[in-house]
Amino acid sequence: MADARSFDELVAEGASVPTEGWDFSWFEGRATEARPSWGYARSMAGRLAGATAVLDVQTGGGEVLDFALEAAGPDRAPLVVATEGWEPNVAEATRLLRPRGVPVVASADDAPLPFADGAFDLVVSRHPVEPHWDEVARVLAPGGTYFAQHVGPASVFELIEFFLGPLPEAGHRHRRPERERADAEAAGLEVVELRAERLRMEFFDVGAVVHFLRKVVWMVPGFTVEAYRDRLRDLHERIRADGPFVAHSSRHLFDVRKP
Repeated sequence: MADARSFDELVAEGASVPTEGWDFSWFEGRATEARPSWGYARSMAGRLAGATAVLDVQTGGGEVLDFALEAAGPDRAPLVVATEGWEPNVAEATRLLRPRGVPVVASADDAPLPFADGAFDLVVSRHPVEPHWDEVARVLAPGGTYFAQHVGPASVFELIEFFLGPLPEAGHRHRRPERERADAEAAGLEVVELRAERLRMEFFDVGAVVHFLRKVVWMVPGFTVEAYRDRLRDLHERIRADGPFVAHSSRHLFDVRKP
């Protein structure tokens, strides 16, 4: 059911909710996103139970890794390290993961990984900004695995283009899984499995959209309520008239091995 509050009330709420971390529980009842069939976090837990040294790249607020460690239980790898590039998330991930004995290393997303060659037998990542295949290959030990869920092409473009207008065709081709497969193979890695799914999203009120665009900052770069107030009002009226705003996320799963 649509939220009966006014446009200004909904927008004010969406603009005030803290955005640190990678916990999306605030959206319950406000927005939905179908989940990939492979269940990445639980699948990661199984990998953690079979590894000895693990690196989680771009851990966000550490929530996914925390869940996987809890699910893996005492069989988890004895050494687990995480990196994160956004300062507020470094603090959030440290708070969450330190009790589990996991250090969080502040490392820019586009910087070389601050670890020795062949240091890990498992590298994981959920939604890296860009996969740096050469660095993944470098820090993996021979026979090691990269197990990750990536954002796929044209993800949530219905919402992005509502605010920015039609995007260039090159933007629709970016992040295509077959291109990433080629890049992984060029780095000397073997793609064991690659799966892709496109998943329905629904936004039930404009406040949820505001919070989403503040949290996932690369969707509409430079987004502020002030800059996009007119489009937000249009969206509010559209949701009131037609029901939830529908978009589609794009996800793909990589299971990659270093020979």
